[in-house]
Amino acid sequence: GALLPPFCRGKMEEIANFPVRDSDVWIVTYPKSGTGLLQEVVYLVSQGADPDEIGLMNIDEQLPVLEYPQPGLDIIKELTSPRLIKSHLPYRFLPSDLHNGNSKVIYMARNPKDLVVSYYQFHRSLRTMSYRGTFQEFCRRFMNDKLGYGSWFEHVQEFWEHHMDANVLFLKYEDMHKDLATMVEQLVRFLGVSYDKAQLESMVEHCHQLIDQCCNAEALPVGRGRVGLWKDIFTVSMNEKFDLVYKQKMGKCDLTFDFYL
Repeated sequence: GALLPPFCRGKMEEIANFPVRDSDVWIVTYPKSGTGLLQEVVYLVSQGADPDEIGLMNIDEQLPVLEYPQPGLDIIKELTSPRLIKSHLPYRFLPSDLHNGNSKVIYMARNPKDLVVSYYQFHRSLRTMSYRGTFQEFCRRFMNDKLGYGSWFEHVQEFWEHHMDANVLFLKYEDMHKDLATMVEQLVRFLGVSYDKAQLESMVEHCHQLIDQCCNAEALPVGRGRVGLWKDIFTVSMNEKFDLVYKQKMGKCDLTFDFYL
C-alpha cells in the first residue's frame, strides 16, 4: 500500500528475509531528513574516526543503502562486521529480523515543511528526475502521499510507535542544530562506545564543523540544511493548507516538530 521507487520492485521479499546481525547499525530516514549529516556523525562516533580522515573518504561507500541497485543485497550480505547500513524504507518493509532483533536502528525525522522544500530542490537538481513542475504541485503530491517512499506521515508515525524499543533511537533533525552535544551523547550511549570528557568535547566540536560545512557551503543552495527553510517558499495559503493536512494526518500522534529555531 506504499509507493516505492521502481528499483524496489521484485525485491521486497528478499529484503524482508535479509539476514541481520546483532552488530549491525542501521540508519533509517525518509529521504531528505538529514541522512547525509547523520551518517557522518554516526560514522565519526561509532568508529572513533579522525574527522580529517573522514573528509578524504566517500562516506556513502562505507554505508550502502539496502534497497538501492548498487552495491546490491548480495554484496551487503558479505560485508564484514560491524556493518553500517542505510535505508529509506518504511518500518514495516525493513528486514523482519530488525523488528525483534538486537541490531541497533537509528531513525531521524525532520519537520515536513523543510523536508518538502529540500525534496523539491533535490528532484529539480537530478537529471534523471528532471522535475519541472512548480513547488505548489510538488507540495500537493507530498501532502497526498504521491512521492517515492510513500507517505511521510505514515513513515514517521510507524517509527514513532517504536521509539521506546530498546534497539531503536529516534532522533530529530532540528535537535542536531539546537543541541548537538546532547544528540552526540545519546549516540555514544546508544552505540555503547566510550569516550572521556575531552574526547567527547572534541567529537562534538568536529560534528559542529561538519554541520557548518554541510549547511553553509557556498556550492549549495543557500542554507539548504537550515531549520525554517520553508518560510522562504511557502505562500500563506499553502501554509494554511499544509497545516490542515498535517493536523488531519498527525492529529492522534504525540510526536512534535520544531518548524523554526
